[in-house]
Amino acid sequence: MARVALVTGGSRGIGAAISVALKAAGHTVAANYAGNDDAANAFKAETGINVYKWSVAEYDACAEGIKKVEADLGPVDILVNNAGITRDAMFHKMTPQQWQEVMSTNLNGLFNMTHPIWPGMRERGFGRIVNISSINGQKGQMGQVNYSAAKAGDLGFTKALAQEGAFKGITVNAICPGYIATEMVKAIDPEVLKKNILPHIPVGRLGEPEEIAKLVAFLASDDAGFITGSTISANGGQYMI
Repeated sequence: MARVALVTGGSRGIGAAISVALKAAGHTVAANYAGNDDAANAFKAETGINVYKWSVAEYDACAEGIKKVEADLGPVDILVNNAGITRDAMFHKMTPQQWQEVMSTNLNGLFNMTHPIWPGMRERGFGRIVNISSINGQKGQMGQVNYSAAKAGDLGFTKALAQEGAFKGITVNAICPGYIATEMVKAIDPEVLKKNILPHIPVGRLGEPEEIAKLVAFLASDDAGFITGSTISANGGQYMI
């Protein structure tokens, strides 16, 4: 069944692939973005997917943005919390600002986006929420205490909210990608990738954004109604839990 889907961070990287996959599945998609107008406008021109600008770190901005999306497209039945940032530093050098910025987007952003949408999903008796966490939220990562803590928090958010939504027809699941071939990862020195990253991935390659996107599309479908509270690892075998 075709529904309205909202993807945060939905005009670049994994988020862009998710937006495209949900559109291909027949849904009407809104792609949120935070700051890169040129990339967002290019994405809209290429895909025909509407883009909406606001920061998921700000609750009021999320509430207003969601109102705009629903006025344009209809009630949001599928929410993909994908937006995320990094502010990497060793913990002894990490500043309060680096901590707060990552928490505000990567963890608080889930509350800020989901809270305004939740009552409508409950009333309609249907909802699909997919939270994009990270392998580093599962295993931790040196130099990313802020990021790892936020992404681990996303998993607790997922499990608790899934219990509240289950009897209302709302599923809440999380995906933990490993190293995915986005612009950010491709910018890593090829020798570093070859010597320090790929040897730790048993399948021997980076993941593709489309592989994450197809998983999201399934979790967002009517066929996935019995899957909720799950954390799905998509990391090529790099970390098994």
